[in-house]
Amino acid sequence: MPTFTTLQIEQDAENPRVARLLLNRPERLNAINDATPREIRLAVEWANSHDGVHVIVVEGAGKGFCGGYDLSQFGQGEIDHPCQQERHPWDPMDDYAYMKRNTEDFMSLWRSPKPTIAKVHGYAAAGGSDIALCCDLLVMADDARIGYMPTRVWGCPTTAMWTYRLGPTRAKQLMFTGDTIDGRKALEWGLANEVTHVDQLDNVTMALASRIAGVPRSHLAMHKLVVNQVMMNMGLEQSQMMATVFDGITRHNPEGLWFRRYAQEQGFKAAVEWRDSGRPIPQGDEARAMIAEMEQRRK
Repeated sequence: MPTFTTLQIEQDAENPRVARLLLNRPERLNAINDATPREIRLAVEWANSHDGVHVIVVEGAGKGFCGGYDLSQFGQGEIDHPCQQERHPWDPMDDYAYMKRNTEDFMSLWRSPKPTIAKVHGYAAAGGSDIALCCDLLVMADDARIGYMPTRVWGCPTTAMWTYRLGPTRAKQLMFTGDTIDGRKALEWGLANEVTHVDQLDNVTMALASRIAGVPRSHLAMHKLVVNQVMMNMGLEQSQMMATVFDGITRHNPEGLWFRRYAQEQGFKAAVEWRDSGRPIPQGDEARAMIAEMEQRRK
């Protein structure tokens, strides 16, 4: 068993054919840090190395599934990250390599020969929605919410899964607005497979997982490969390449840099509140002027 700092994985006590991968940073709403993507990949590899495991359930500890990338580290923090370079000029290939690796780690859930089920309560937000949508199936609490709020500023979903899971019209609505939808809407739109009250979420998820777990591993792997191949033929890899490049641009153009400077000056909660409020987001010359003012105050 690998050593994990952000999650844990084990076979279910009642049905060892089901492995349970628990995102386990509840004090940070299971927010994604530098270690999380690698550890997800390692956990998936561990589950696939055990012949007794047929299905992987991904869930979150505490109040929610995953609140996205840890903005106190990536947004508010002062240190230079590959995903937010303060050195000039910005190197897009360094950025791409870092974020592409994260996407590939999340996509280990999609590539896993063994089916994966996301069990979502609370929020699956931003990068947390990437993790959920890389899973094959989605079971949600009726009051849970899923979405990618940073499409309003400072982000583009690198997995590009929204279109493949929802279709272009509804994917555009969520990308243009940055809105989240609850479990009931996710079921109506065909994003979620099952929706239930949060008190029954574990029972409903494990009933589905146990039903699948009775099928031979080889059959599950073949059926998954057939469906995944359709998505590959539709251009999933090319979409992810474009989305990952665009994600870097959103964090380094004037609007993205304004968001980072505002988060550094006022705190990431204030920056997120502005982003999600519906207020016009500074752009172009207005953003540049506000950046200059904030940088002057920092001196």
